[in-house]
Amino acid sequence: MPVDLGVVTTRLPAAVLWDMDGTLVDTERYWMAAEEELVEAFGGAWTHDDALALVGSGLWESAKVFQAKGVDLDADTIVNRLTDRVSEMLAEHGVPWRPGARELLEALRAASVPTALVTMSLRSMADEIISAIPFTAFDVIVTGDSVERPKPHPLPYLQAAAELGVDIADCVAFEDSPAGLTSAYDSGAIAVGVPNILALDEVASTALWPTLEGATVADVAALVAEREAVR
Repeated sequence: MPVDLGVVTTRLPAAVLWDMDGTLVDTERYWMAAEEELVEAFGGAWTHDDALALVGSGLWESAKVFQAKGVDLDADTIVNRLTDRVSEMLAEHGVPWRPGARELLEALRAASVPTALVTMSLRSMADEIISAIPFTAFDVIVTGDSVERPKPHPLPYLQAAAELGVDIADCVAFEDSPAGLTSAYDSGAIAVGVPNILALDEVASTALWPTLEGATVADVAALVAEREAVR
């Protein structure tokens, strides 16, 4: 579907694919707090650098790190314990949206652009976030418990495009972490980094946006035009 940019008419993306934690919602601090509590409960120490190293990673891969830190639990229990703790914090403090993210998502939906959520959180956590969105936000949901290979592998984004029935090269993906941006870029999507906790300057991407605040459907369409211009 074309969108009028004033001078030229540019095709909208086949779909827009959204990371959740750190991109759509600012929940990374909840995860970091839950991680610190977990490790300290088993007598270990968890630093801010330890937490940063896991941003954007798959939960079961992260579980191995916690086990190495002395958390004497199996991987499934670690994943569920962290998820439950973050869920408690969401219930207590509410869903902290990233600036401009929900507004851009709603504008894309109003423009009939298909959307997918691509997160390494569990489906239960994704459903909790989605339930707080006052409109039908996603056509497809890909979660950490529904993929064989987590980010930074490209499979999560490729799976989302396949389920939507679109070409990944015609999709725009928004990500905030090095692992997630690598996943999106390597999948062949138009990969847009929106830094949050970690810098993305050294990570391969199509574009870096400082924020989604004020971003429009026309801005997203322009990304498609830029890719088509170099094909």
